[in-house]
Amino acid sequence: MKIGFARYALLAFFSLLVTFAAPSAFAQPEAAPTSTVHVAPLPPPAAATQPTQAFDVEKATDAYLAQVSGEARAKSDSYFEGGYWLILVDALYAIGISALLLWSRFSAGIRNFAQSRTRSRFWQVSIYVAVYFVAVAILSFPLTVYESFFREHAYGLSNQNFMQWFGDFIKGEGIGLVATVIGLTIIYTVIRATPRYWWAWGTVVVILFIMIAAVIEPVFIAPVFNNYKPLAESPLKDKILSIARSEGIPATNVYEFDASRQTKRISANVSGFMGTTRISLNDNLMNRSKDQREIIAVLGHEMGHYVLDHIVRLLMMMGLVFFVGFAFVAWGFRVLSLIFGGNWDVRTIDDPAGLPVLVALMTFFFLVATPVENTIVRTTEAQADLFGVNAVREPDAFAEATLQLSEYRKLDPSPLEEVFFYDHPSGRSRIHMMMQWKAEHLNDPDIKAGPVSPQ
Repeated sequence: MKIGFARYALLAFFSLLVTFAAPSAFAQPEAAPTSTVHVAPLPPPAAATQPTQAFDVEKATDAYLAQVSGEARAKSDSYFEGGYWLILVDALYAIGISALLLWSRFSAGIRNFAQSRTRSRFWQVSIYVAVYFVAVAILSFPLTVYESFFREHAYGLSNQNFMQWFGDFIKGEGIGLVATVIGLTIIYTVIRATPRYWWAWGTVVVILFIMIAAVIEPVFIAPVFNNYKPLAESPLKDKILSIARSEGIPATNVYEFDASRQTKRISANVSGFMGTTRISLNDNLMNRSKDQREIIAVLGHEMGHYVLDHIVRLLMMMGLVFFVGFAFVAWGFRVLSLIFGGNWDVRTIDDPAGLPVLVALMTFFFLVATPVENTIVRTTEAQADLFGVNAVREPDAFAEATLQLSEYRKLDPSPLEEVFFYDHPSGRSRIHMMMQWKAEHLNDPDIKAGPVSPQ
């Protein structure tokens, strides 16, 4: 589950913090029908060894893709392709807000206000960041409400009325305010302490923040937005915990949360570490799945993130991205402050009034780096897919669950689209991987050709 407690505009720092604190992997949100589907029990595995069968991977993949009607595919394509433009719009909007705050000298005014209230540089920065955050929240609200409320309703993805949505928005902004004040105050402390190499030490701060978020998110952040309760005792719960134990995941319970109060999308995750590991799935996943195999397939993927240490790996890889990004920001600030610093009343890089400059530069950097970020994440998602199917041995259930993602994500993009805009493998790529795995395991006694196998 991704919690939007920081906008892309704020250094892209906290948006990434949340993204990688609790990777929700397979369970990216998606549209769902409104009807309730009762989950069928797990049938026993096949008892006898099957003979090798001719199995056409391409035909099997195409057969699954054909289950999505042309109308449904057109709708999901429209939704997802609209997101391409929103990436650019979000970046330009954030840069525009930064420009407004700088050229109007509103940013300098906030700094002057903070300086008039205290002589402590620490508290001056904290006051500045708090006022800045609120100002950005207000200025970005029109785009925020369009993207996360009106657009979601237009495509049938949201279950919330405006006041319910606004309540969650306020909660997220409150958490974001606290996180941003703490994070940026520390960043500016680092800048003052090591002005020449702050960008290197700033990367360390970001990594530490992501680690802290990964620990506290399942226990303290997620319950702010949803009610978590232990999954009822059942063969499904026993199966999930059995797989978790076999993979060395230190989870003693499985939790269900009420995502249906907000969205029609499915989600699940294995989040946390250092004693806060939690296996969670939302009620939409429970209600939408045709049988329990789909739920287990999704959670197998999520367990893959934990077992494969993807949080640590993403920390290292994204830490390198931040390292380059901060170095770019340090260079860009020197250039821009020399040209425009007098107009903005921005003195030095440790001047909090220059925060909009840092935000604009970081926003531009992450916009350009979008394909790199997506490729990093998409690679780990493919690894988790492969881990999941090896762990639970349900390729067809995984393919069925993947089809659900097509309700909000373009199912069959071009290779270039997938590289630039997909932080998860496309539906075609995922189903093809499952069918390839299936073809290579048809001699196994628990693997059947399945309903989409060519005749």
